[in-house]
Amino acid sequence: MNLLAIDTSTDFCSVAASRGAEIVSRHEPAGRRQAERILDMVGEVLAEARLEIAQIHGIAYGAGPGSFTGLRIAAGVTQGLALARGIGVVGVGTLLALAEEAAEEAAADRIIACLDAHMGEVYHAAYRRDGAGWEEVSVPGLYKPEAVPLAPGRDWLACGDGFAAHRERLGARLGESVSAIRPEATPTARAVLKLATPRFAAGDAKDAAEAVPVYLRDKVALKTSER
Repeated sequence: MNLLAIDTSTDFCSVAASRGAEIVSRHEPAGRRQAERILDMVGEVLAEARLEIAQIHGIAYGAGPGSFTGLRIAAGVTQGLALARGIGVVGVGTLLALAEEAAEEAAADRIIACLDAHMGEVYHAAYRRDGAGWEEVSVPGLYKPEAVPLAPGRDWLACGDGFAAHRERLGARLGESVSAIRPEATPTARAVLKLATPRFAAGDAKDAAEAVPVYLRDKVALKTSER
């Protein structure tokens, strides 16, 4: 099965493609240039994987939470490409993709994933390795750093830019349950692809029109009176 994956949930632009068991990926900081870069990166990754878009059987995308604009870009590009090809899509949670990426690099099996949600809040979830997959210990949610769910036990790897923005407040809340912190870790399209592959194989792909973002927050800015 040849698959394509896209993630623009943070300041990075990330694309991956699989040709059978081979995975090719690119992951680069893009800031506000995500909409400008994403289709070029798709073309570059497909070329490196020796694939045409007509040979892609399904598209996975980082569904959220994350940057409102970034999530819309990933969902919109996924919808457009999938509709044109008549293929299915799979949305993968970005906190789970963050956990997958951090776990692979650090050989960890307990992950606290935390992304900066701005406005003094974080997107948080906790996962524990369960065989080839993950068990959700704390479901994705939006919290003040001092109110994130406590992690049971010790030896948790904390990752994501939520720990860069609120390290002291999160550290005070999570205490000795955290053994290491990787604030530079980000969700990647490569991780999205790995998580989506068994779902495609199981027939869980959705219609392209169902490629929609998961925001977790309704407001994108504080009112003047709330600042």
